[in-house]
Amino acid sequence: MISYEDFTKVDIRVGTVLDVQEFPEARKPALKLLIDFGPTIGKKKTSAQITNLYTKENLLGKQVIAVVNFPPKQIGSFMSEVLVLGLSDENNAIVLVTPGIPVPNGQKLH
Repeated sequence: MISYEDFTKVDIRVGTVLDVQEFPEARKPALKLLIDFGPTIGKKKTSAQITNLYTKENLLGKQVIAVVNFPPKQIGSFMSEVLVLGLSDENNAIVLVTPGIPVPNGQKLH
């Protein structure tokens, strides 16, 4: 069990996907994402193993939920700045966590 104070240390925000690129150097199929988290946090990069269900076309403009206060992580030649959140479906494909209704970029999960 964690305390409420522990939970409040995790900064989970919403952002809009601005750009999607292939990531052929990744060990497992992945995409590089550029996400806009609003004026306070700005634009951040990440990679995600979401190629089973997502393409550039269905990701552009999509709002996603991510942890924005982990330290950057080197993934091959790419520096990931945030961790997008997802759930596994019945085939173990990652389904991104998204708001049901659009909200302003940068809004914090409560």
